[in-house]
Amino acid sequence: MKANTRQWHTLTEDSVLAELGSRITGLPDDDVTQRQKKYGKNSLSRSSGAGPWLIFWRQVNNPIGWLLLAAGSLAVTLHKLTDAAVVFGAVGINAIIGFIQEYRAGKAIEALAAMIPEATTAIRGGTPVTVSAEELVPGDVVTLQSGDKVPADLRLIRVKNLLVEEAALTGESLPVGKGIDAVSADAPLGDRVCMAYSGTMVVQGTATGVVIATGNSTELGRINALLNQTGQLETPLTRQLAKVSSGITVAVVIVVAVLITFGIWFKGAPVDEALMVAVSLAAAAIPEGLPAVITICLAVGVRRMAERHAVVRHLPAVETLGSTSVICSDKTGTLTRNEMTVQVAWLDGQEYRFTGVGYAPYGDIERDGIRLTTFPEPLRELLTIATLCNDAVLHAEGDAWGITGDPTEAALVAAGHKAGFDAQELRKRHERLDVIPFESDTKFMATLNRIDGESHILLKGALEVVLIRCELSEAQRLTINDAMDTYARQGMRVIACARRRGAQQEQIVPGDLEQGLHFVGLLCMIDPPRSEAVEAIRFCHAAGITVKMITGDHPVTAESIGRELGLLKHGQTAMQGRDLDGLSEAQLRDAVMSTNVFARVAPEHKIALVQALQAQGHVVAMTGDGVNDAPALKRADIGVAMGITGTAVSKEAAKVVLMDDNFASIAAAVEEGRRVYDNLVRSLAFVLPTNLGLACTLSLAMFFFPTVRVEGANELLMALSPSQTLWINLVASVTLSVPLAFEVLETQAMKRAPRSPDEPVFSGFIVTRIVLVALLMSLGACGLFLWEYFRIAGAGPVSAARHAFALAEAQSICVTSIIFSQIFYLLNCRSLRNSLRSQGIFSNPSVFVGIGVLLLMQTGFLQLTPLQGFFGSTPLDTRAWLLAMAVGAIVLPVITLEKWLRNRPAR
Repeated sequence: MKANTRQWHTLTEDSVLAELGSRITGLPDDDVTQRQKKYGKNSLSRSSGAGPWLIFWRQVNNPIGWLLLAAGSLAVTLHKLTDAAVVFGAVGINAIIGFIQEYRAGKAIEALAAMIPEATTAIRGGTPVTVSAEELVPGDVVTLQSGDKVPADLRLIRVKNLLVEEAALTGESLPVGKGIDAVSADAPLGDRVCMAYSGTMVVQGTATGVVIATGNSTELGRINALLNQTGQLETPLTRQLAKVSSGITVAVVIVVAVLITFGIWFKGAPVDEALMVAVSLAAAAIPEGLPAVITICLAVGVRRMAERHAVVRHLPAVETLGSTSVICSDKTGTLTRNEMTVQVAWLDGQEYRFTGVGYAPYGDIERDGIRLTTFPEPLRELLTIATLCNDAVLHAEGDAWGITGDPTEAALVAAGHKAGFDAQELRKRHERLDVIPFESDTKFMATLNRIDGESHILLKGALEVVLIRCELSEAQRLTINDAMDTYARQGMRVIACARRRGAQQEQIVPGDLEQGLHFVGLLCMIDPPRSEAVEAIRFCHAAGITVKMITGDHPVTAESIGRELGLLKHGQTAMQGRDLDGLSEAQLRDAVMSTNVFARVAPEHKIALVQALQAQGHVVAMTGDGVNDAPALKRADIGVAMGITGTAVSKEAAKVVLMDDNFASIAAAVEEGRRVYDNLVRSLAFVLPTNLGLACTLSLAMFFFPTVRVEGANELLMALSPSQTLWINLVASVTLSVPLAFEVLETQAMKRAPRSPDEPVFSGFIVTRIVLVALLMSLGACGLFLWEYFRIAGAGPVSAARHAFALAEAQSICVTSIIFSQIFYLLNCRSLRNSLRSQGIFSNPSVFVGIGVLLLMQTGFLQLTPLQGFFGSTPLDTRAWLLAMAVGAIVLPVITLEKWLRNRPAR
């Protein structure tokens, strides 16, 4: 017997008990023991994630990491311990940065376990006992009451007034009324009213159910399995940078091999000096500061997104948001307010419209577009019934309004306030004598109230159960049903109200409601779209981003909201999850591209839709708040969880959490993501010319610098030492590239289409720019080095002391000229295509702060004795400073001219 293979919702209560070998009095203890051995604990299995050391090792285990480790080890072998320490330090810094980014990922499955309660009440041997939820087995009989978390998947066998909050599992926006009647085999999860599922919450009533599945066999366990099977995707930037890193590594290895061979065989250099050139080249060509630059740029984006209510849990997600081409959004609470609102009152053919949204008791009532200041008696009667036959309470929570009770009833109370009714005062004035609570089986609530000295029966509920109790002509019934159908097609939930005046009684029983009531009217409500979501969707469409609504809610409701949001055009309809079953891959791709609203979807459907979009090259952002959303959140390029209504599972599976649960915040985050990406490209276009320039400088030195005779031995002239190249890479480059992270958004950023995830980070013109700047930088640095060295050392043989002094002076001016090249190139990088004026000279003051900080640091590099000993630098006089600045400044007019030539209108 496998408890999870049967369609238990199709069986009667007696059949379920018989199938499971159980009875209403529960299982005997010896039977429980046997089943525990067979089925195991009622808990979810967890996959063992990577430990901290493995995560740290992954940061080093890459081509660039190995190359740097090799360079550092070579420096140790050559007894260049200072250079080795700097290289190993760079490896360590990058590994720590990567470790911090990855360590917090992968907690979603742990959060799932918290959804199973620790204890529950089971009936065993006819006696209710409190047991650990882990001890439950299929066949156990469990009791539920308001406030309980359902401990396992249950087939309900007794129900009284039971409402279960299933939004986390099914996406249904309202608590679901439960019953015991079997339903059809193809009923979606949200329509299986005879079932209660593990992890959902009882909000009202009591019930008894028999356990039909535990642990991994439950619906929660199925989602747990999906999470285990669903891997995190690499971001577009990560993929592109991996290609860049691999290319750099291959190029460095080739150039190092050529330089070593050339130095030993053609220039007669000692082996140890040729190998140190290789170490220097590895340190120069590899952008050690790049991880720090990327992390800082992303971190700045994280801070800005937090200011716009989007908290980023995974740094690369900031950049990925900028390339999002499709946003798959949940409905409830994201596109809608998650607050039921009465929009229409219908009385005998007359329609009244309510303004205002949510539970805030503010708004107007209009008839034929005219605001009412006094309200006709029939409308007052309808709202009086809705307020008195009602247990909900509104209460202010700062600037917002909260509720105690059922959301539907709270919406009715808010509607009454708009007609001037104070619910608490009205309830005190018209004392409630008795009540028949709402039950999912009866679908109505009735109260007996003292009104004007008489007992009045007040009734509200589903239209079909109210109509059969009212005295109406056939024509009247047809008119009312037509009205109900009209509002239902608009996605509204319709509540009918009726009353009987002048009853002479102190109690009320169901028999009093069989017939003879007076029909009063209809109140129609909906969870309305957020006004800012409508505008945000227009904003996304203008930016070339497609928005799709994927919800577990009812198709009629989904279609109505979809039309209001502009997601469905005339004639288009929502597609249900069961319509997706059985589609081929090609059919599924066609469906996901042609449909923007999907309703009654299961977790597998959400993953399938995301994968179908990704298969067509889209970068997909997926929003959600429930457990059922977690696998799709993890599978999407960007998972976006709700911070207010979201479960712990959805938040752990997501990369971004919205603190206000608002779709508009997603649109704002996408805008910020585009800015971050543009700034990242600026930073990369700034950093990489330095690495190429340093590599060119060392290569030019090896190929074209003469060897010098120092006290009888030939020595290579090294324009830069390994530690000096790392100073430029790690200190200067980072200091100057950080201000680029604060550049303002370009005016056309949100009017261009999303970029392809396969689009290279660098376009052809940026690659050309990088090569041009690198050549200017290296030629200027090499020229200055040779000028300064031979100015001091002179021609011919030289003493060791004079060589050391000349080398330190020449290397110091070489480093300083590269620093100035970086400073002037930074000004050009503020806009890669346009002039400096296009961004506004002073729109980003951090640029000038960064330049000032770097000049102070460079002064310390040259003047401070500890740094001189570590980096082999020496002070420069004013002449040398000005000469270095003049050579470095060449890059500014050259790149400005190149931009002008590129932007010139074609003739």
